[in-house]
Amino acid sequence: MKLLIAVDMEGTSGVTTWDQVTPGHAEWQRFRRIMTADVNAAIAGAYLGGVDEIVVSDGHWNGDNLLIDELDPRARLNTGSPSPWSMVEGLNEGVDAAFFIGYHARNGTAHAILDHTWSAARVHNLYINGRVSGETGLNGSLCGHFGVPVLLLSGDQTVGVEAREWIAGIETVTTKIAHGRWSAEVFPPEIVQEKLRVAAETALRRFLKGEGPKPIQPTYPVTITLELVGSDMGDKAALLPGARRLDGRTIEFTAPDMPAAYQAFRAAVTLALRT
Repeated sequence: MKLLIAVDMEGTSGVTTWDQVTPGHAEWQRFRRIMTADVNAAIAGAYLGGVDEIVVSDGHWNGDNLLIDELDPRARLNTGSPSPWSMVEGLNEGVDAAFFIGYHARNGTAHAILDHTWSAARVHNLYINGRVSGETGLNGSLCGHFGVPVLLLSGDQTVGVEAREWIAGIETVTTKIAHGRWSAEVFPPEIVQEKLRVAAETALRRFLKGEGPKPIQPTYPVTITLELVGSDMGDKAALLPGARRLDGRTIEFTAPDMPAAYQAFRAAVTLALRT
């Protein structure tokens, strides 16, 4: 039983501001430790639940947030950027199931801490086959291509709702109650981490008994519609081979499957970077 733990930072215990998740800031250094402790709690619970092997993917910013010297030594860490599968690096290497730890809601969601989709500066909306999606739906759909169910997600209460809309039966752990984009009722990390341990163990036991969520089943081919923040970004993203320009800020392209769609989406967002 091999588990992928895909980790983001905005949904980490106590996080409410960009300073706390921006590399180089003093607050980021503090919250790296809390982020690592949240992951360790999920690792501990997963081993209690019967997992044999865990690989962790650091999916926030440049993928260099988790502290390897404080990470549970039973897990291996994928770190750095860019990597072939980004936030879910290692997914294609015999993974049986996945956890999403520290996730956040899609861009434009009310009552959601640091809501955005991949890039707060560039992506206004993402649609997969006409369905609006955040990182939960995007990464979960890629997991589905490889037959991997997402068993557990942690983050604020709003991304929990988003996850349950995509994945029936998923375990969720609420790390904070968001009142707005930059305000929330936060819980002490040790309280959240105990909930993570329990939820991780429960999710693994359910999975090993043949219960729990099924993999998302993407419909092929995949049409990605990407609405960017500015028309200058549309100018650049439209250079992606196969892209169709729908309006000043929006491009669309069709891919044969989710891996191709995922990498084309990443390429389009990279092209749209303002310099």
